[in-house]
Amino acid sequence: MRRINLTLPVYNEEAQLAASVRRVMEALKSEFRRPKAEGEVGWEVVIAENGSTDGTWRMAEKVAREFAGVEGVRVTARHRAVAGRGGALKEAWLASGAEIVSYMDVDLSTDLADYPRLLKPLLANEADVVIGSRLAAGAAVKRSWRREMLSRSYNALLHGALGLRVKDAQCGFKALSRAAAERLLPQVADEGWFFDTELLWRAQRAGLRIAEIPVRWVEDRDTRVRLWPTIWRDVRGVWRLRREARGKRG
Repeated sequence: MRRINLTLPVYNEEAQLAASVRRVMEALKSEFRRPKAEGEVGWEVVIAENGSTDGTWRMAEKVAREFAGVEGVRVTARHRAVAGRGGALKEAWLASGAEIVSYMDVDLSTDLADYPRLLKPLLANEADVVIGSRLAAGAAVKRSWRREMLSRSYNALLHGALGLRVKDAQCGFKALSRAAAERLLPQVADEGWFFDTELLWRAQRAGLRIAEIPVRWVEDRDTRVRLWPTIWRDVRGVWRLRREARGKRG
């Protein structure tokens, strides 16, 4: 049986956590658990709480207990005292023994029906890293003009400053093979929102196969992202990687 990890990083998500996990579990118990040509799949769902200041950790434990007896799906909750999506993912993935590790944002902005398409290239050994893209041809996106403009501007910056070839580095919908995770994660320094960009940059520099799939995505207006501080940290992250690349060339 092939085991797949699905991590849900959560920060101050007490209100929507239970409903989101139930939606994920319904999906895994139905369509995604059917035998496929690639073989039977066993699942581990990890609720990776990090630095929450509300009741998210208590809710995460409660939800994990709720699904403790579900056949074929193991649900666990992890607590990390420090906030940071990247750090939470890094710890959860390195602790997992799954053949494939993946994550999606707990607001489920990306359509759950796209999840099998995210895994397919990895199950078929056609890619090492697979990412969802809101900017690829065929994507269907509903978001504000400001978010659209910032996303396109940020990815243009990555193309120009870092030579990153993917269209959408920051979509919260990604999967990696176990080998790719073990190779890349120890190298990724960022533990916040820039984690995704650094992971992809290092994957590209390592010559790993990166596949990008268009997704259906609807903006969550109740986001926990603090926009301008995040942009500033991302710009600093770009500068750090650019200096690293120049140093290695030298």
